[in-house]
Amino acid sequence: MKPLPIPCTLTVIVPIFNERATAREALDALLAKQISGVQIELVLVESNSTDGTRDIVLSYQGQPRVKIILEEKPSGKGHAVRAGLAAATGDIIIIQDADLEYDLADYEVLLAPIIAGRQSFVLGSRHGQGGWAIRMFDDQPVHAFVLNLAHWTFTLMINAALGVWLRDPFTMYKVFRRDCIAGLTFDANRFDFDWELLMKLVRKGYRPIEIPISYRSRSFKEGKKVSMIRDPLTWLVAVVKYRFVKLD
Repeated sequence: MKPLPIPCTLTVIVPIFNERATAREALDALLAKQISGVQIELVLVESNSTDGTRDIVLSYQGQPRVKIILEEKPSGKGHAVRAGLAAATGDIIIIQDADLEYDLADYEVLLAPIIAGRQSFVLGSRHGQGGWAIRMFDDQPVHAFVLNLAHWTFTLMINAALGVWLRDPFTMYKVFRRDCIAGLTFDANRFDFDWELLMKLVRKGYRPIEIPISYRSRSFKEGKKVSMIRDPLTWLVAVVKYRFVKLD
């Protein structure tokens, strides 16, 4: 594997739905982000929010390095990310929410092994602070415990299905060379897209390394969108479907 040419281009795909409280801060930070030897392309996919977020996104229309995709209706985060992938032109791709849970300061350490040609696929592990718990909701401790327990249950399932040992396969920070997804098609629409992307890349031969990152989890009261009933059902289907579906 050869190092990437410098300068290389990073495409940041930002799926956005009902994030009025944090969208402008997050997007301004992305526009201000500079990485030596890396040009940054932003692909903003807005899913027809009901809280005014679309107007915030449209205010970035015409900005250099910014592409805006407007969906007619909210069809799930996975659907939005798939639209972003179709528009991405960078050498490297990263997925970034607009909710301020993740820290842009981690970009450099995540990109380094890919730029150097040592790795094609990197995961930003939310266990960077140590311990078993990813989510700590001061206002909803029971919800946090259930989500942490579910995380490890589903992590064991995906590790067993793929024959790997990962601590945080469901992190949003999946960073990969764009050529890794050449020839692959994706169909997941919700958070099961995390499963589909990971499982198809691993089955294609790309074994990710995990790099610790900073993470500040937000609670459901703060806007977390995962359904504690609906989404786990889609994940159970995903672990079987994407383990055996044909790669094309």
